[in-house]
Amino acid sequence: MDGSNMRNWTERADLAAAFRWTARLDMHEGVANHFSLSVNGDGTRFLMNPNQVHFSRIKASDLIELDANDPSSLEGPNAPDPTAWGLHGGLHRHCAHARCAMHVHSIHATVLACLKDPTLPPIDQNCAAFHNRVAYDTEYGGLAFEEEGARCAGLLDDPRKKVLVMGNHGVMVIGDGVADTFNRLYYFERAAETYIRALQTGRELAVLPDDIAEKTAREIEEYPGQDVRHLTELKAILDEEGSDYAQ
Repeated sequence: MDGSNMRNWTERADLAAAFRWTARLDMHEGVANHFSLSVNGDGTRFLMNPNQVHFSRIKASDLIELDANDPSSLEGPNAPDPTAWGLHGGLHRHCAHARCAMHVHSIHATVLACLKDPTLPPIDQNCAAFHNRVAYDTEYGGLAFEEEGARCAGLLDDPRKKVLVMGNHGVMVIGDGVADTFNRLYYFERAAETYIRALQTGRELAVLPDDIAEKTAREIEEYPGQDVRHLTELKAILDEEGSDYAQ
């Protein structure tokens, strides 16, 4: 590996572990979909998975470092495809609080995105965690090239809303770092699955009152260290299995 791949090694290993676990949970899209992580102060330099590499094989040293303000980033080895650049480059240019961004077409979040009304009601604790904390895009404009990526980034201007349900597309989750963002991605998919399965019963939903849902969301936001412990445990499992994700 070259010297540039030695920078931000802890962050690289964390992100690689998130790729591996996303593949294990079958929340990936083969060699498509992308995660990114800012590595400088204003968030415009970021790590991203190389183009067309399966999530289950990504290692820390594979991640490429890009500059959101430098279009020539698309010309380097393993440069991301134009949609990855459009979506994540746009996000890291326009949304400084999005330190980490994870975009997937996971089954249940994508089913939610395909409904005429894609809003997620607070029908259980996981769903309540996202009460008033999700942005919804109902204006799908095709593949996420630069113009579409910038439009999507604008929908995440509110720092309290760290999930974007991308209508007819999938989901984008942002956060302060890998642990925070992956934890949110995991639980949003769980919440979406609960809702979709509840709809499949055809029975009336028991939706929590707004005040209880908001109280629950605040309590989960303030719960100490759960996201870090989650990722630490996942890395421990990978390490025990002899995974090469941190190489």
